[in-house]
Amino acid sequence: MTPARGLLYAAAALLAAVLLAPVASLAVAAADGSGELWPHLAAYVLPQAIRETGLLLAGVGILVIGLGTGTAWLVSAFAFPGRRLLDAALLLPLAVPTYVVAYAYLDLMHPLGPVQSGLRGLLGLSSPRDLSFPDLRSLPGCILLLGFVLYPYVYLPTRALFLMRAGTLLEAARMLGAGPARTFFRVALPLARPAIALGTGLALMEALNDVGAAEFLGVRTLTVQVYATWVNRSDLPGAAQIALVMLAGVVGLVALERLARGGRGYAGSGHRDRPTARRPLSGWRAGLALGLGLTPVLLGFGLPAGYLAWAVWQRLKGMGLPDTLAAQALNTVLYAGAATLVTVAVGLLVAASPHLLGRRSGLALIRAAGLGYAMPGTVLAVGLLAPLALLDTGLTNLAGAGLGWAPAVGLGTGAALVIAYTLRFLTIPVGATEAGLARIPSALPDAARMLGRGRFGTLLAVQLPLAWPTVLSGALLAFVDMAKELPVTLLLRPLNVETLSTHLYGEAARGTYEDGAASALLIVMTGLIPVALLLRLNRDAGLRPSRSDA
Repeated sequence: MTPARGLLYAAAALLAAVLLAPVASLAVAAADGSGELWPHLAAYVLPQAIRETGLLLAGVGILVIGLGTGTAWLVSAFAFPGRRLLDAALLLPLAVPTYVVAYAYLDLMHPLGPVQSGLRGLLGLSSPRDLSFPDLRSLPGCILLLGFVLYPYVYLPTRALFLMRAGTLLEAARMLGAGPARTFFRVALPLARPAIALGTGLALMEALNDVGAAEFLGVRTLTVQVYATWVNRSDLPGAAQIALVMLAGVVGLVALERLARGGRGYAGSGHRDRPTARRPLSGWRAGLALGLGLTPVLLGFGLPAGYLAWAVWQRLKGMGLPDTLAAQALNTVLYAGAATLVTVAVGLLVAASPHLLGRRSGLALIRAAGLGYAMPGTVLAVGLLAPLALLDTGLTNLAGAGLGWAPAVGLGTGAALVIAYTLRFLTIPVGATEAGLARIPSALPDAARMLGRGRFGTLLAVQLPLAWPTVLSGALLAFVDMAKELPVTLLLRPLNVETLSTHLYGEAARGTYEDGAASALLIVMTGLIPVALLLRLNRDAGLRPSRSDA
């Protein structure tokens, strides 16, 4: 083995150890509090948290499956005026983080808010007691809001499968006399099972990771309990024990998703079947189809984004923008930007590891890179406490002995947040870079190797320049996710540092919704970036509908 190759193996082993460190740290921290603490958690905290988390995930799962599969079938199987617009608009809820939707709806649906006040005005009622809506601060309210935001995770893969793989089979079913309903339930739905399972698993991961929306709406999930146990009660072992229960839940979700897929991917084989022939709709049927399709867009994006824009405009007319908004936006860009640079650099090496280290070792490292994304943010943050403290102490002793100073990487520093972001979102640039490298004809790197280039030199001189568009898209997606991330930022941000997400969380906790509207709107505008990327990817993949389908 050459020294360079040995160095690569050592770096890969170190990265794998870093990725696994939070899990090991959780186990150690949980064991430290296993005396009197665990019986208290098991008797008074975990039963309610597990029950509410289970009910939340079950409700969100049912809703995202219904909405995502239904809308995917609607735009794939039918042709009606406005279908092209609907096809793109159905992705818009992805731009709104769950905690922003909860924040907007709490003010929008408040008894003194614009919806109830407007209805009372129309009906001639003066008192809020004369017209009462069901309380949004409830488990059903949380399920509805999360479902209408997260359904695109099911819509995207299911729509892609219907467009690329279902045409021939659906046409055969129609030739055999099957009607629309029977075709859907007997052919399309079983065919889409892997895609539905994949999207539902991602949506449930996002629901489990949520802390802002659940806390705003009074739902005591495991994620909320981890945050409350650590921050409010300063009980790290208790938070670690709850986090381990969450981690077991994540493992269960992954297992269920793979079981539901039956070991199959949703893309099918490499070739593309005949596109689905859409049934034309006209008249009231076309209007009904468009209205049904736009309903989740309106509830998941239109109402909250429109209300935030209106709230910001009202504040602009009255008091102007908050004085701290620029500093919050700058902090968001600085921390997310620094973490993006680190994440892309590490992700490039991880994605190229099958070429640099060999296929078996490289694939193992790529799988390890996905651990951070699978862990909810609160779990990752708790698991990083001990490793960061050890790293800080070690660097302080090492550098302080000779130089009298040491770099700060421990808790309460920006470096801790950058490390957490890197581990949490490493899989995004890894996946994007891996996809870009896979598109490069093998003859090009082979030719470079024959001309004397080493593995690493071939990567830098040939493969990376050809794969840079996908690397850039992965970097952009990672940056946007970091800018919106709430649980990790809340728990590991430096003291007295506010980002857009943490400021919004604080304003919602205080009930001063109008002061956080500008931060919320900026987060939504940032979230529109990945939606635009997805629309472009769909167009480049040949999935953009023709003009005749409009």
